[in-house]
Amino acid sequence: MTSASAGTPPGATAGSYAALAARRDRLDRASRSAQVADIVRDGILDGSFLPGTRLSEPDICAALQVSRNTLREAFRTLIEERLVVHELNRGVFVRVPTAEDVAEVYKCRRIVECAALRDHPRTGADLGPLRAILDRADRCAAQGDWTGVGTADVEFHRAVTALNDSRLLDALMSNVWNELRLIFHVVSDPNTFHEPYLRRNHEVCDTLERGEAAAAADMLADYLGDAQAQILAAYAALGREG
Repeated sequence: MTSASAGTPPGATAGSYAALAARRDRLDRASRSAQVADIVRDGILDGSFLPGTRLSEPDICAALQVSRNTLREAFRTLIEERLVVHELNRGVFVRVPTAEDVAEVYKCRRIVECAALRDHPRTGADLGPLRAILDRADRCAAQGDWTGVGTADVEFHRAVTALNDSRLLDALMSNVWNELRLIFHVVSDPNTFHEPYLRRNHEVCDTLERGEAAAAADMLADYLGDAQAQILAAYAALGREG
């Protein structure tokens, strides 16, 4: 994936809308707007529509063969999820998270993820899902698929959150993970950004497996602080501090 130059919002390509058309078979008459929201959300999170991209109503309606009313209802869902914004007389755009959003996302992550690691001796949650995700990330790295490594990174941290054994926390964090994906799309040179954190994910997991829960939580807190600083430095270089 590539990031847009500062001040130049990326444009959606014909391939972006063709990707939507390929998902058209997921639609049926029930909950049509929710299904449209699901498909467009997937396109945003996988980078088909990068932050700052204008989402063309005619093109999406044609790709999915839905009405404008259905699409606008789907857009309302995505606005509530903070994935898109509506600009008066301009249309709907994929949201560009601000530096303040970055700080908020990482604040939430430190609170929730570090608590999951510190409490692991009490919950005794299975670490197998973390290992399986790390194995998949290693395979992606070996193939040079750094976008895949980034996706696995989000899944790894989602699995860390799941160690809290709390359905409510998992639900509350779902929007945080989506916003994190947007942030990665703004700043990411996938190789440069994700490679060192794959190694650090392994180190956190290894430490937790040795029963050193407090040390693992401290390692993760340092890791998240470094990631936040790196992202904010990239934001400054792109002129997106505000």
